[in-house]
Parts: sequence; structure tokens; C-alpha cells
Amino acid sequence: MNDRVTPAMHALPDGEAELTLVVRLPWEDVARLGQEAGRLAAQMRRPVTLEEAVSHRLRSSRIAAHAKPAGEQPPAVSASASVSSLPSRPPAEQARQAIDRINGTAGTA
Repeated sequence: MNDRVTPAMHALPDGEAELTLVVRLPWEDVARLGQEAGRLAAQMRRPVTLEEAVSHRLRSSRIAAHAKPAGEQPPAVSASASVSSLPSRPPAEQARQAIDRINGTAGTA
């Protein structure tokens, strides 16, 4: 049983809603979120959390989808479609490589 007392969703004063959820992601997706947070932090000139990066990405996708001409549907994307197909590796190796990419040290060792 989950001991959290926080409601799964609540209204914010600005008219938006905040959802609480848990998502299981491959390390490659976590690395991409870290890169997105880094880009957003540079743009905003302040630290950015992964949650902010996800929220920004979802808003950007929603706005882009609404900007499409009538009748044109955005392509369906599976949860793993944003990650290039890679040969299967042990989870520890995946984690190390994802962390190296986030830190910008991939390929320098």
C-alpha cells in the first residue's frame, strides 16, 4: 500500500492542475530528460528540475499538436520510440552510460 497522503491531482491557483504519478523509464529516457532540463536551464538561466523539463516538454508537444492544420494528426509515438534502438546491455552499464551522457563525459574515458 502506498503511504502517500498527497492527493493524486489538485487544482492550482493559475487554473492548471497538478498530477502526482510514478513513471518507470529506461535510463536512456532519463538521460534525455536530463539533457532537456539542461537546455531549459540554460534558456531560463536558472536550475530546472526533471519535473519542470517534463512539464515543459508536454506543454510544447501539446501546443505543437494544436498548431497542425485541420485533419493532420500527429504521428503515434510509443513510449520507447524516442530512444534509438540499441543492443541489449546490462542495466548497470545502461545506467553508467546514461549518467555519463547527462554529465557530458560520454566517450571521454
